[in-house]
Amino acid sequence: PTHMNEFNDDLLPASESLKQLAEAYGVSTEYWDYHGNLASPSSATLRAVLAALGVSINSEEEIGRALREVEDAPWRQALAPTVVTRGGVESTVPVYVPDGAKVRVRVELENGDVRELTQTEDWTVPREVDGVKRGRASFILGADLPLGWHRIIAEVSPGSTDQAAPQGAHAAPPADSEAETITVTSALAVTPNHLNLPESLGDRGWGVMTQLYSTRSRGSWGTGDTDDLTELAAFLGDQGADFLLINPLHAAEPVAPMTHSPYLPVTRRFVNPLYIRPENIPEVARLSGPKRSLVQWAFEEVKDSDLSAEPIDRDAVWKAKREALEVIFAAGRSYSRQRDFERFRAEQGEGLERFALWSALVEKHGPLDTWPATLREADSAYVANEAHQLAERIDFFAWLQWIVDEQLARAQAEALASGMALGIMDDLAVGVHSQGADVWSNPEAFASGVTVGAPPDMYNQQGQNWSQPPWNPEYLARSAYAPLRDMVRTVLRHAGALRVDHIIGLFRLWWIPEGMGADHGAYVRYDHEAMLGVVLLEAHRAGAVVIGEDLGTVEPWARDYLASRGVLGTSVLWFEKQHDGWPLQPQDYRRLALSTVNTHDLPPTAGYLADEHVDLRERLGLLTEPVEQVRTEARIERDRMTSRLREHGLLGDAPTERQVVEALHRYVVRTPSVLVGVALVDGVGERRAQNQPGTDQEYPNWRIPLADGAGEVVLVDDLPENARLGSLLSVVRDEMASQD
Repeated sequence: PTHMNEFNDDLLPASESLKQLAEAYGVSTEYWDYHGNLASPSSATLRAVLAALGVSINSEEEIGRALREVEDAPWRQALAPTVVTRGGVESTVPVYVPDGAKVRVRVELENGDVRELTQTEDWTVPREVDGVKRGRASFILGADLPLGWHRIIAEVSPGSTDQAAPQGAHAAPPADSEAETITVTSALAVTPNHLNLPESLGDRGWGVMTQLYSTRSRGSWGTGDTDDLTELAAFLGDQGADFLLINPLHAAEPVAPMTHSPYLPVTRRFVNPLYIRPENIPEVARLSGPKRSLVQWAFEEVKDSDLSAEPIDRDAVWKAKREALEVIFAAGRSYSRQRDFERFRAEQGEGLERFALWSALVEKHGPLDTWPATLREADSAYVANEAHQLAERIDFFAWLQWIVDEQLARAQAEALASGMALGIMDDLAVGVHSQGADVWSNPEAFASGVTVGAPPDMYNQQGQNWSQPPWNPEYLARSAYAPLRDMVRTVLRHAGALRVDHIIGLFRLWWIPEGMGADHGAYVRYDHEAMLGVVLLEAHRAGAVVIGEDLGTVEPWARDYLASRGVLGTSVLWFEKQHDGWPLQPQDYRRLALSTVNTHDLPPTAGYLADEHVDLRERLGLLTEPVEQVRTEARIERDRMTSRLREHGLLGDAPTERQVVEALHRYVVRTPSVLVGVALVDGVGERRAQNQPGTDQEYPNWRIPLADGAGEVVLVDDLPENARLGSLLSVVRDEMASQD
């Protein structure tokens, strides 16, 4: 092709036509960097990102063709594959037909009822596409359409030959003859305009946050599990808490080594069976003596680790648990229990079967990147043959999902029975492992040749690459957002609230082409109206609250948009500052927010007050400024916070660590925020951070078990008698009551 040379220099600025093409595909050609300067991705970045979106261009001529193609695309199909609208708001749906054709449009509701749609004026000028003159007609989607997943049906038939080709407001009346009628359908999601908070919450509520794997009891197998979740929820509900926020429970690898981070799962739809409590499976009661002994012996292998404050060994835990689970599974089920299992499989459908098959293949062949090429395609005949051979293992992995689902249902039931307004608050990770089940099961759903991350910022000056493949926006629309819908629906089966990590990812993600640094990425926009609408529809159906983690660089308009849809934001005390750097006054916090003193990416408050966040980063070589400067900044931050607490009469002279921690929580309760969260680590005096951003092997991220300030393990069984926790919870409860 001609003009090839202009594409050879990686760092060349993009041409205006290339920028125009990128913008047409939702790729931002400008963004504000962390220095406050307007930056632009290079020509090479834009071409690589466009290639990941299925648009390969090597010359200016090809750019011109691609531009015409993207402009013609909507006109080629009568209906968009998916239409997302809001309930209670009248909108229109465009239908593209040969100019002069007759068109009739109706909506088939979920319950089978049918609504005829009325045409409205549309003066859009007809357009010639592929040598055919096409026009656009618009139809009214009424404000009275019920929330839910429906179908739009358009019937297009030729107009009479002696008729001028009217369009839009003048399109011909519905066809009399069905002889040459073409029927086209589209998915229609009618979503909540605004997600209302449940009445059970009242004006506001509070709850506790914990990393479930770290929260163990004497009966745990080395990690916290569904039984610990149930016990903790029951205790906290009795203390007046309205929710219990836990880390994502998404599944990890079914064999060692298991990824530690709950934020890098192999699927976001299914649960890590590591969280199963084997003894709570009904079939255990019917095991013979010798088989019961096998389960007990497996427990004996790991039970002592519950009493150790050393990092959690997930692989040892899973080895022991799987031995026990194999015995229980092999013992079989009664007729009714087997039917329950089969119903669960049927309900979860192909998604569960594919995940169970992937798990069985990993168990047999190792990590995905070591599989024979014949097994890389999930739909291949080779995979079908393997599935036949591995039928029993597929049954086992599907059974694990049924068991953990049952146990999570019990935890949520107990949480609500104990008086919680919301119960369990689940967490949704931002993406999945590139070698995981989701990508293998449905590769079309993901863009290839790129990963997701973040551009350079104050803390990560090279940018971040999270090594996760992004969803393909075009596939999402084509599939009626099935991956998003199925994921949210499954996660919300047994939860009253959902925290969405990095919620700005529903608006835009930083795509990094393979082979380039994280500083050479570009933002790709998603249809946030559709994406968020789907999340809100599933939350509405589950009666759940949605909280968006909107820390970091989030445009103010996006925060306003989320609030207008009833999505709560996230406020962390240490990050909420006035323009002069002083802590934000309580009354200036957002109302629609989950406000907390800390987050899992910071040390617990006791550690933060002791500069643990500075010491740790210095030890790991993560500081980008001189340590003394960082210490000075930390001291100023702490002094200003102490001044604020005294200003509000929350702190006396020479306070103890516990008094400072309690005063900080009183301060947050004095905000208007609808939800207030208390970290369990703050309640027991833990000082160690769960996660140190910017590290991988240098720090035992996501493996720190719950312990107190002296490094002694704290167990779920002992929490009701824990004086420090009891004191903090009563402080929050009393302050809440005094604010009513």
